[in-house]
Amino acid sequence: MTAGQQVDLLVGGMTCTSCASRIEKKLNRMPGVAATVNYATEKASVFVPAGTSVDDAIKTIEATGYTAALPAAVVVQDAGSLEVASLRQRLLISAALTLPVAALSMIPVLQFPNWQWLALTLAAPVAIWGAWPFHRAAWVNARHGAATMDTLVSVGVLAALGWSLYALFFGMAGMAGMTMSFTFSATPGSGADEIYLEVASAVTVFILAGRYAEARAKRNSGAALTALLELGAKETTLLRDGVESRISTALLVVGDQFVVRPGEKVATDGVIVDGSSAIDASLLTGESVPLEVGPGDSVVGATLNSGGRLVVRATQVGANTELAQIGRLVEQAQTGKAEVQRLADRVSGIFVPIVIGLALATLAGWLLVGAGPAMAFTAAVATLIIACPCALGLATPTALLVGTGRGAQLGILIKGPQVLESTRRVDTIVLDKTGTVTTGRMMLAGAVAHEPGSEDELLRLAGAAESGSEHPIARAITAGARSRLGAVPSSSAFLSDQGLGVQATVDGRQILVGRPVWLIDRWGLTVPTEMQAVMGTAEGLGKTAVMVAWDGQVRGVITVADTLKPTSVAAVARFRALGLTPLLVTGDNAAVAQSVAAEVGITDVTAGVLPADKARVIRDLQAKGHVVAMVGDGVNDAVALATADLGIAMGSGTDVAIEASDLTLMRSDLLAAADAIRLSRRTLSTIKANLFWAFAYNVAAIPLAMAGLLNPLIAGAAMALSSVFVVTNSLRLRGFRALPTA
Repeated sequence: MTAGQQVDLLVGGMTCTSCASRIEKKLNRMPGVAATVNYATEKASVFVPAGTSVDDAIKTIEATGYTAALPAAVVVQDAGSLEVASLRQRLLISAALTLPVAALSMIPVLQFPNWQWLALTLAAPVAIWGAWPFHRAAWVNARHGAATMDTLVSVGVLAALGWSLYALFFGMAGMAGMTMSFTFSATPGSGADEIYLEVASAVTVFILAGRYAEARAKRNSGAALTALLELGAKETTLLRDGVESRISTALLVVGDQFVVRPGEKVATDGVIVDGSSAIDASLLTGESVPLEVGPGDSVVGATLNSGGRLVVRATQVGANTELAQIGRLVEQAQTGKAEVQRLADRVSGIFVPIVIGLALATLAGWLLVGAGPAMAFTAAVATLIIACPCALGLATPTALLVGTGRGAQLGILIKGPQVLESTRRVDTIVLDKTGTVTTGRMMLAGAVAHEPGSEDELLRLAGAAESGSEHPIARAITAGARSRLGAVPSSSAFLSDQGLGVQATVDGRQILVGRPVWLIDRWGLTVPTEMQAVMGTAEGLGKTAVMVAWDGQVRGVITVADTLKPTSVAAVARFRALGLTPLLVTGDNAAVAQSVAAEVGITDVTAGVLPADKARVIRDLQAKGHVVAMVGDGVNDAVALATADLGIAMGSGTDVAIEASDLTLMRSDLLAAADAIRLSRRTLSTIKANLFWAFAYNVAAIPLAMAGLLNPLIAGAAMALSSVFVVTNSLRLRGFRALPTA
């Protein structure tokens, strides 16, 4: 077997998905190299075989016209933020210069003597400096025999500017008193006295606006890992030779002992040396009930200590912790995603060379038939300008702008165009349980008294006894008692036996609330058979049950459970109406999962899975040919969200889940997931319609331009009309409505 290494490289200079595709092809042509390049994350995941160095891969990328480097241990400056700031500056300055150019060119009453020279002064910086990113990218692509969206933009802008310069300096457009007006009666060879500076500048501004919006979205593409790190404790209490001291978590080494007080996060993976408590691991495992831990039990960094004081010995630190491993899984899943190229980029490699070829053929054709150079050049430039991708460039960003804006009003965040195509093809939707289908909060589920009719008394005394505890089960019992009864009496002499139960004095009675084994072994009580049956039934339904006793007798059973969100049943029905098959995948136990699934109408359930297992379930479905959406809210869902073809995060969840997803629901409601899929599909349909008409306009108009029946001014007007159509079609998305619940 050939040895090798897997490396990630930071790739710079990519402007579209076709750039990533070209780099990937170049790398994969190297002997033994297997590479995946992700435009969204700007990274290349490269397997370098023995005998080939990482420098060879970097040189290959650089030879293709881009930059590459190994990720630095410390990033001094945020390159994404610098790119966004540069594009914003370029966009604002270009827009400010373009506005008067457009006004002068389109409103004859504003055209004072020699106005055209002012227009040139304002438009030239926009067409050259403002559009410089497109010109530079087009030049790089041209050097390597390729054409992309940047080529279309650059050719269109330079053609409009070039013809305007020709008309100003060698035609009649530079004469004092020159005015511009739209005429739809084309005369072959006309146009020598017309300028198209508004075309060159407006196209630049429109495309810059789209590129700026895209760069802002890309800047956050790596925020999932940052969000993961933010979950961990920043400081911890080191215990050394019996002395406690506060230190940075980063300074911990394997073998160190540290203290975790109630309400604090566990600093790093370790084993409990002293103390017992309830650990809330829902962020990492999805388990809704806190885990009771004691000496010898393992704990994971970033989980929350809900109970007593713990002393933990560190077993893993830094990059070896479970949290860091989940971070690596998220990054790998993002890098390995199938790339969705924009339709415009897919066809531009063919479209641009054809248009340029047709323009040259037009020039040569008119010269061969004896027409003058002015007429031949006018027809050729009209051919180029009519193919200028103004509408093509607006097709995607305008629909995205309106669609995402409407989505924001409805509590739906669509992260980019690459998301939309997945929504059309999705046929299976995987749902996390805790915090997604259910509320994720323990609530009172029921109370059964040994003596019928005394349930209120049972709740009153148990709620009072538990009021001294911060345990989630205790809080649920106390809150439920107060909600049902209005108030609970005060308690005294409160004592907690960690993980087993509590005792307190209420109304002069000693009240015991806890596990049956605790009541039997610690207090010598006898549990009635009917109460054992009640407890067994509750636990069989996935609920958590505790017994209540006073005056030496077990008086009843109180159950708490994670409860369904009010709209979950309707949401599952709506998923089916959209043609999706719902599955429930959760870290909770099988009894809880089956109970919840039965309530919402889901038949396919996978329970007791770890974070990596959730991703495996999704990969198995994908291997069977399914296109999978995943809805989740916790760190435990992040890997699955990134692995799925469409990741949907509940906005009430963790930052890492939100950043790893493709769609984010700002309201914690599963119905919003169905609305998100509907809106995404509608937005995709609008984009495709825009692209169709943008291309149809080119296909229909190019022959007219070649025949000399369109001067460049008419071509510019046609471009404006096509842009108006695209924008108007996109604005129809503002009428999207969320379906009513009933």
